[in-house]
Amino acid sequence: MNVQELFDLKGQVALITGGGRGLGEQMAEVYAEMGCDLALCSRKKENCEEVAERLTREYGIKAQSYTLDVTNETQVEEVVGQVLADFGKIDVLVNNSGATWGASVEEMPLEAWNKVMNVNVTGTFLMSKAVGKHMIDQKYGKIINIASAAGLTVRPPEVTNTIGYTTSKAAVIHFTKDLAIKWARHNIYVNAIAPGMFRSKMTAGTLAQKEKAVLETIPLRKIGDENMLKGAAIYLATKASDFVTGTVLSVDGGSTL
Repeated sequence: MNVQELFDLKGQVALITGGGRGLGEQMAEVYAEMGCDLALCSRKKENCEEVAERLTREYGIKAQSYTLDVTNETQVEEVVGQVLADFGKIDVLVNNSGATWGASVEEMPLEAWNKVMNVNVTGTFLMSKAVGKHMIDQKYGKIINIASAAGLTVRPPEVTNTIGYTTSKAAVIHFTKDLAIKWARHNIYVNAIAPGMFRSKMTAGTLAQKEKAVLETIPLRKIGDENMLKGAAIYLATKASDFVTGTVLSVDGGSTL
């Protein structure tokens, strides 16, 4: 098998949560470029619609958008069922939907903590459970959880002050490892990507206030751009990673060293 075949996604179907902007859109684009059909899901369907229409036009793949709150189990099951009806299968699941909240520990509202944990941890569980049932039946699947470098390390409050987010991403990392060993027997690969600081809507506030301090924690002294996650995303979705499961791939400029 040559390298192009290893990274080919023609005939595959990927479901990406949070696929309408930011890192989700970046991953959707590289999958489309490699021939993958796409189900893009978000609470804001209009964002996914724009991305789906653009990728269909530019790459000739099939892409559809869906309204989805990953914390609502009924909605998760309904949307996964609709994706299966529309596409016939799901080969790749990317659990990318995420939430954060900036506040000191002593001032963080319980409501904020619960929101972050529900989206980042419970949402990852519910999506993996619903899609995993199908993958078990088809005896194949690739699950990619978007964790974070923040789940692998800690920083002083002068750099980041988001304890709910960091705790939730550490949970996603352990969930990834545990699920990988549970479902390896079904030929389902479960891995995580731990992005460092990328420019996105979620990080805009932090970078506006603390970009200099953040850069000092990154050995490569740069912030992630729109191309820096694509290699990891395509690797973990394709045959190129067929001997890799339960791993966390840090794409962080060295910030977790």
